Amino acid sequence: MRPMGLARGKPSKLTLIASAFVLVAAAVAGISAAASAAPAHSRAATPVSPPTVTKENFGSAFDSYAGKDLPVYRYTLTNGNGMRVRILTYGGIVQSVNVPDQAGKSADVVLGFPTLEDYVTKDSPPVTANGGPYFGELIGRYGNRIAKGTFTLNGKTYHLPINNNGNTLHGGLIGFGNHVWSSRKVQGNGTAGVALTIHSPDGDQGFPGNLTLTVTYTLDNNNELALHYHATTDAPTVVNFTNHSYFNLAGEASGDASGQYVQINADHYTPTDSTQIPTGQIAPVAGTPFDFTTPHTIGSRINEGTCGAACDQLLIAQGYDHNWVLNNTGPTLGGLNMAARAWDPASGRQLTVWTDQPGVQFYTSNFLNGTLVGISGHIYRQTDAYTFETQHFPNSPNQPNFPSTVLNPGQAFNSSTIFQFGTH
Repeated sequence: MRPMGLARGKPSKLTLIASAFVLVAAAVAGISAAASAAPAHSRAATPVSPPTVTKENFGSAFDSYAGKDLPVYRYTLTNGNGMRVRILTYGGIVQSVNVPDQAGKSADVVLGFPTLEDYVTKDSPPVTANGGPYFGELIGRYGNRIAKGTFTLNGKTYHLPINNNGNTLHGGLIGFGNHVWSSRKVQGNGTAGVALTIHSPDGDQGFPGNLTLTVTYTLDNNNELALHYHATTDAPTVVNFTNHSYFNLAGEASGDASGQYVQINADHYTPTDSTQIPTGQIAPVAGTPFDFTTPHTIGSRINEGTCGAACDQLLIAQGYDHNWVLNNTGPTLGGLNMAARAWDPASGRQLTVWTDQPGVQFYTSNFLNGTLVGISGHIYRQTDAYTFETQHFPNSPNQPNFPSTVLNPGQAFNSSTIFQFGTH
């Protein structure tokens, strides 16, 4: 969710460009070249064949921009190592990610639904209370929360739909996950993928400016699923994009993921008030359950309740659901910093997240309450999965000490995140 490739802890760095297509191509090429920087234990075996992309019909859904039903397609990205990713043009949703474990056995490692109807009615329905789980969606215009659904830009106050504890969450009632995106296959430089584009009109979700966003998903033979975001506007606005996939490296049907290990490359996080809006404080994680600078299992400290203010944060969110302020130091991959790493001891599957964003929202599916049945027919519950939503900080438009999320005409938002799979 980090706009315009802003530097961590620094003022906005909105990259001026002459050609959006040149930058997107360069970013995709850079992501491919970055494979050489991957840790040896995460590198995939010698590929059998180059990555491929196929397209199939997946039904139709109403799109409020078009005012009518539009066809929905499912793209399948497959590499030479047995990794397969399925992406829907409805919501830009990552429906499934199948990756092999240390014994070569494949499993789907993200939560999802089997049908388009499930996504339309359950993933982020336009209701005022919490909105749904957002499985796999591309989130925008502004991912995460904006306090009381208001912000002021250049002296004008804007009002957004309220859908979460008196605040705006993930674009409000109808976000980018509720639209059908246009699409095209992309292939080359050892990758295969799909480019998805959405045109958000001035006033959409309450935000100013006509906004165009293209998100390009690519898969390579190093088991790297890369996302590149490119956005432009014709009026000053604020943006914060992310992908909302839920991961369980033992498999989406395996149940509780609290025994999986997580490491987050962050010495600080942003505590919240009782409605999960950041207070503006940049707090150290040291000595708290939020310290994942060294690996810990998700469940090892999630139930702590007597450690003062930090444990109060766990009560507010019913687990982890916070923004970590990423460090500028540590391992890099193609110019992207390591945000987080997770692995499952039983299967040996590992996920490393690389990004140029200043923050990551680590969320432990606290609000999955056993009312949703997933893609393989299993019920989803608390701690069955977790997210790594790379982003700018929540409520940044109302927090001048946070990195800016302003995007102006003549500038472009460009950002990349890589989900790299391997074995530990």
